[in-house]
Amino acid sequence: MAPTVLSTFATEIIIPVCAVIGIVFSLIQWFLVSRVKMTPDRNANNNNNSNKNGYDDYLIEEEEGVNDHNVVVKCAEIQNAISEGATSFLFTEYQYVGIFMVVFAILIFLFLGSVEGFSTKSQKCTYNVHQMCKPALATAAFSTIAFLLGAITSLISGFLGMKIATYANARTTLEARKGVGKAFVTAFRSGAVMGFLLAASGLLVLYIAINLFKLYYGDDWEGLFEAITGYGLGGSSMALFGRVGGGIYTKAADVGADLVGKIERNIPEDDPRNPAVIADNVGDNVGDIAGMGSDLFGSYAESSCAALVVASISSFGIEHDFTAMCYPLLVSSVGIIVCLITTLFATDFFEIKVVDEIQSALKKQLIISTVLMTVGIAIVSFIGLPTSFTIFNFGVQKVVYNWQLFLCVCVGLWAGLIIGFVTEYYTSNAYSPVQDVADSCRTGAATNVIFGLALGYKSVIIPIFAIAISIFVSFSFAAMYGIAVAALGMLSTIATGLAIDAYGPISDNAGGIAEMAGMSHRIRERTDALDAAGNTTAAIGKGFAIGSAALVSLALFGAFVSRAGIETVDVLTPKVFIGLIVGAMLPYWFSAMTMKSVGSAALKMVEEVRRQFNTIPGLMEGLAKPDYTTCVKISTDASIKEMIPPGALVILTPLIVGTFFGVETLSGVLAGALVSGVQVAISASNTGGAWDNAKKYIEAGASEHARTLGPKGSEPHKAAVIGDTIGDPLKDTSGPSLNILIKLMAVESLVFAPFFAAHGGLLFKL
Repeated sequence: MAPTVLSTFATEIIIPVCAVIGIVFSLIQWFLVSRVKMTPDRNANNNNNSNKNGYDDYLIEEEEGVNDHNVVVKCAEIQNAISEGATSFLFTEYQYVGIFMVVFAILIFLFLGSVEGFSTKSQKCTYNVHQMCKPALATAAFSTIAFLLGAITSLISGFLGMKIATYANARTTLEARKGVGKAFVTAFRSGAVMGFLLAASGLLVLYIAINLFKLYYGDDWEGLFEAITGYGLGGSSMALFGRVGGGIYTKAADVGADLVGKIERNIPEDDPRNPAVIADNVGDNVGDIAGMGSDLFGSYAESSCAALVVASISSFGIEHDFTAMCYPLLVSSVGIIVCLITTLFATDFFEIKVVDEIQSALKKQLIISTVLMTVGIAIVSFIGLPTSFTIFNFGVQKVVYNWQLFLCVCVGLWAGLIIGFVTEYYTSNAYSPVQDVADSCRTGAATNVIFGLALGYKSVIIPIFAIAISIFVSFSFAAMYGIAVAALGMLSTIATGLAIDAYGPISDNAGGIAEMAGMSHRIRERTDALDAAGNTTAAIGKGFAIGSAALVSLALFGAFVSRAGIETVDVLTPKVFIGLIVGAMLPYWFSAMTMKSVGSAALKMVEEVRRQFNTIPGLMEGLAKPDYTTCVKISTDASIKEMIPPGALVILTPLIVGTFFGVETLSGVLAGALVSGVQVAISASNTGGAWDNAKKYIEAGASEHARTLGPKGSEPHKAAVIGDTIGDPLKDTSGPSLNILIKLMAVESLVFAPFFAAHGGLLFKL
């Protein structure tokens, strides 16, 4: 194997430096957002009176005579209420998750330590029996440490994302007074803080962990990278609770607020008279920001771990080529720099002057980052890899060339873009599928539901072909390592993807704050335009997350099959087939649990909102204030209680199946869950997204067709609101949580594979 162009020393500098650049860039963005003052100090702002991005400062207030002082004070009050609600929910959730973290860490240590009876003696290596490797007890201890590192990084990522979102929402509202461009830049910068912080910290912690573990493992790279897989497990298990808990919280509040407020009382969205309005805005942050952050961090950690495990038993690991071994980390490092340049296109290089430019600015972010990343991957592949090398392929070493690995990463990267654009086509109200769904509201809610379901099922076709082609190409070139780096390619622009994704909930909150603070109709129009673009980009983000989850879990599945010593996964054997059919059922069981959880939590919320409207005198007239706190408490209590059963289903399934039925049955369960989970997740997310945007299409009344269906309060609009309410738990709870189900079960099986291989299948041994 020829040496790489990039030296080990250069690799050791490039990876941490890129991660630090990402963190510094996110802090600069935070600083720029913080310059928008939340105190009513007119003179301070007038010093910075630039004409960039649309309008002069304070133009609208001067035109319409709005009391500037009261508006700013009100915005600050609402922001504090949302921030406090989100923080208190996350702290409550983290207390429960902390207990799980400790218990599961002990389980990992006990299960893996018992493989060799807690022996401290060196053991024969799994893949090269002529060499001696570190004891199983060391793998148990280091896997546990890696699990805790991944879990804590995931929690901190989610928490910091939520903090910046609640910090930026009111600032976006205030900037909307000066023009849509300024509001867009503030919301996008805030999203970038989260994107870069998460991508860079995930990379840095993983790199530091590898180097610290290396001090003990030395040349035993097989053991070292097996232990590192715990990092991915930690990230994903926290994401599960973040996604499910946050999803239940946000949708219970949303459904409660919509059903009573919009349909029964006929008041606008985010009206301050609605008791559930604060809980609804808190939900945007804990579900879409903290949950999404943890989810994509988990995907990133797992794809890196899957690639590193396979590389450690290929020529990279056998010959101890550190630069080639770190190829997945180098791809992620280049990704941070590429995303940094891409972000500047949205915030500094181009100005947004009119509402219509918002959507295209966000789409350009995806295209620019993908094109630049293709160049970045080419450079890394040709300087960070030898010309030819061998990759482990189920017991044999397959010869691979660097250009083939370049194509593997690219196919994942471009498949991600295709999935993103197909998702946009099916969920944006600029295109015919959503307009057809809106048109079906003429004849009531039933036809709206039928059209929406059909759209969701149809939207699965192209993404599945894109994933299938990615799998075929990457596996043909570089076996399971090819699939792992294809997943990493899809996630290489994670900083930009997350910035676009976090932008949505921030804009949504900004619109809510404008409504609650009683700001002018024109400002609400601007925040609505930001929010509408954010809705579509949120759907694109979910598409990316699901597509990458499919590739990641397949790569982890391959690593599990190799580690568990399974020669072939034969579907015709009863052991495998029963696993396959049960695995395919799990996404439906999981979805049923999460949907019912949202339903029962929403029921309590509806009853409470109705009670307040009926018993608080002067509430409908705006003379009395509703009791927001009770609604926040209902959402918090329901989500904490309801997130435990779905979480237990996902966490316990691999442990029970592996221990009692063995690795063959478990391989069937993983394959079944992957195949059915991806389909259900895509259709659920897109159905919900389409219903949401069909409702917004009617409300906006931007075209002649839309105006024939409106205005707000008309029968077609009421039918659209019902569709949107049904779609809420589909697109924000069940759909996004399913990608964690398929990833988490695969990574958990990989971490526990040594135990299952040694002691699993108890029922078949009787």
